Amino acid sequence: MSTAAQLPEAQRQRVRVIFGALILVFLLASLDQTIVATALPTIVGELGGLQHLSWVVTAYLLAATVSGPLYGKFGDLYGRKIVLQIAIVIFLIGSALCGLSQNMAELISFRALQGLGAGGLIVTAIAVVGDVIPPRDRGRYQGIFGATFGVSTIIGPLLGGFFVDNLSWRWIFYVNLPVGAVAFIVIGAALRSRPVTKQHKIDYLGAALLAGGLSSIVLFTSLGGTTWSWNSTRIIALIVLAVVLLTAFVFVESRVPEPILPLSLFKNRTFAVTSAVGFIVGLSLFGAVTYLPLYLQIVKGVSPTRSGLQLTPLMLGLLVTSILSGQLITRWGKYRIFPIIGTAVVSVGMVLLSRLGIGTSLWVAALDMVVLGLGLGMVMQVLVLAVQNALDY
Repeated sequence: MSTAAQLPEAQRQRVRVIFGALILVFLLASLDQTIVATALPTIVGELGGLQHLSWVVTAYLLAATVSGPLYGKFGDLYGRKIVLQIAIVIFLIGSALCGLSQNMAELISFRALQGLGAGGLIVTAIAVVGDVIPPRDRGRYQGIFGATFGVSTIIGPLLGGFFVDNLSWRWIFYVNLPVGAVAFIVIGAALRSRPVTKQHKIDYLGAALLAGGLSSIVLFTSLGGTTWSWNSTRIIALIVLAVVLLTAFVFVESRVPEPILPLSLFKNRTFAVTSAVGFIVGLSLFGAVTYLPLYLQIVKGVSPTRSGLQLTPLMLGLLVTSILSGQLITRWGKYRIFPIIGTAVVSVGMVLLSRLGIGTSLWVAALDMVVLGLGLGMVMQVLVLAVQNALDY
């Protein structure tokens, strides 16, 4: 297999252009998962609808979660280019409409539309790396992806606070438009379409069951203990519905010719282990990024902008190890040690953050964030790299 250094100069230049566009796509999707958090009080103050506040976040995450697996399958069937461009267009339309929202119902609806686009951005961008980058060089590129994801996730609250304090909460959504337009144009010019060589059968039943099951999971975890009590009839019904739909999904996927999620993937030990580790690491990252701004604003009394700024130690730790691990993987050709060490460091970081209290110094909190960031940077994109190298195209 040739490496990037052995490719013709014109092809290397094309890969760099494509990768730059993918970074913009990745930035858009990951930033919008957290940028809204610090602006929510201001949004409620202008639009009202405090009782529906959680849906501004839940609608986006729900739509993105449900649509992600579907985009992955459609990318396999019809090529990444057209699927990625469609996802960008949907995301940008949703962003523009969110910025124009005049009441909470409109904002929630348009956030769901935005999430439908976002679900395809990260999934398809990662898949394109597998298409255009040789396996030996993917560590370097996935490391940069990991750094971008971590940085955008952490600076989201900072940018949200900045726009609220200096412009308007609507700019949280408008800022996506020029960035997304550039990514759309570059991908259209540089990324080549893969011709479809045969007719495919879409697993519509499997897609519907997966969407329903994932929706039930997101809803009961988002609304349980807040909108409805954990032992309420509605929450219990959502849990039962999730179990029934996902069980039916497994049954259907084992029998259709072209499943949305081939169950044979789970027979691959690398895929099964990295999926489990990725789930745990995702909980750690988003749990910390959601909790820490609230801790800093409510317990420590800092402003929205400053609370976002004080997440910088987490960002720096993640940035350093994400890029460094990617470079070392490309140099050594081995990656197994990084997720092992990384998950251990993440565990230490989470234990340290669990000890934050009223009297905890901001310097101590910053050091705890650095530890968590260093661990996350060694794990996140290494998992994607491991899966891509362990499975057939």
